[in-house]
Amino acid sequence: MIKNIIFDIGNVLAGFAWQDYYRSFGFPDEVYEKLADATVRSDFWNEMDRGKLSDDQLLEGFIQNDPSIEKELREVFRNIKGIIRRYDYAIPWIRELKKRGYGIFVISNFAHKAHEECMEALDFLEEIDGGILSYQVKLIKPAPEIYQLLCNRYGLRADECVFIDDTAKNVDAAIKEGMKGITFHTLEQTKEELEKLLAGVFAI
Repeated sequence: MIKNIIFDIGNVLAGFAWQDYYRSFGFPDEVYEKLADATVRSDFWNEMDRGKLSDDQLLEGFIQNDPSIEKELREVFRNIKGIIRRYDYAIPWIRELKKRGYGIFVISNFAHKAHEECMEALDFLEEIDGGILSYQVKLIKPAPEIYQLLCNRYGLRADECVFIDDTAKNVDAAIKEGMKGITFHTLEQTKEELEKLLAGVFAI
């Protein structure tokens, strides 16, 4: 029996809108591409979510990736409020599932800076029963320990949980830990798969 639904945040409950955010500065295409390569497309981006480095150390790491755009990097990362986009459906969806008796949790690869500066887009966090943001525990998905930690922290059984994420490898990792899993492509597709899963579980 499924008792708990665990969500990823980025591109599931809120949008990770880095492309629009970077474009909003009006940089030429060449600079935009350099910014992307030095940050979100670089392996070092994972260190933001891992939470072991300070914001200043992270910025210096991005600058080392491409010193030619130091000025632009400093401008972009002065405050990243616009990098997360609010999804209007998040709170109604959570409330509807909670009304039906499900526990609602999150496991998300998330940076301290984004958590602090994008709170307006994360208002659904007040509605959930608990969760783990990667920077808080120095672990990132798909490490098995992050799924185990959520279950241990909140007394959940993996076989009573379904995990929803937009990245297939993260869903696969949750399934290996004994959870059910759904890879998010669209809201409609995910809701349909979730309802089929729940209906199958509760079928007599």
